[in-house]
Amino acid sequence: MTLNGKVALVTGASSGIGEATAEALAEQGASVVIGARRTDRLAALEERLTAKGTKVLSLELDVTDQDACKAAVQAAVDQFGQLDILVNNAGVMLLGSIVGADTTDWTRMINTNVLGLMFMTDAALPHLLASKGSIIQVSSVAGRVARLGSGVYNASKWAVGAFSESLRQEVTTHGVRVVLIEPGMVDTELRDHITDQAAKAAIMDRASQTRQLQAADIANAVVYAVTQPDYVAVNEILIRPTDQAL
Repeated sequence: MTLNGKVALVTGASSGIGEATAEALAEQGASVVIGARRTDRLAALEERLTAKGTKVLSLELDVTDQDACKAAVQAAVDQFGQLDILVNNAGVMLLGSIVGADTTDWTRMINTNVLGLMFMTDAALPHLLASKGSIIQVSSVAGRVARLGSGVYNASKWAVGAFSESLRQEVTTHGVRVVLIEPGMVDTELRDHITDQAAKAAIMDRASQTRQLQAADIANAVVYAVTQPDYVAVNEILIRPTDQAL
């Protein structure tokens, strides 16, 4: 159990990659702080983890609220005395055309995928600098390859990549590791929330023809990155299904 004595905070932990990552970090011995808006889902995850002997703190958390981000980090430190790993996983993928778009989808994506990640990073940094910890930024292959019908989602994930690389250069000499995880198509509920019905139908059709990644595959990549020796920084992991060309 390579993470004994470590404390990890995972956002968007109520389902998918966040849920799987919390479970994987717990299996390695970490105490976990799980945050999300759906507290009923968090309660079920907390019950499962606690039954296995993991120390868990669950928090209702909307990362678009900067004060809530600060409070979540403070609660983690108050409960466990430190913070070693931040997993910025909370995000939305509201695909659709730029022409004629419902721009409220744009606001939701930028507020969650970009500002939410930045707010959590800002709140956690003093503690991660003290612990020489790790920041895991869950991005996407969409942060590398722009596609018709996903322009604003692409923009949000490219922003995550730029922010993370600049941050890495700032903190790497202080012993803090910044890791960008870029999954391709993963079998989660992320695409269920797409409001543009044509875009939703298109991505569902692609998914049906793909052997998709599982949330646990991404969680395993997170564990790999954070369990390397202190002098090893795995800065970027791109993971696509074998079947995915772009």
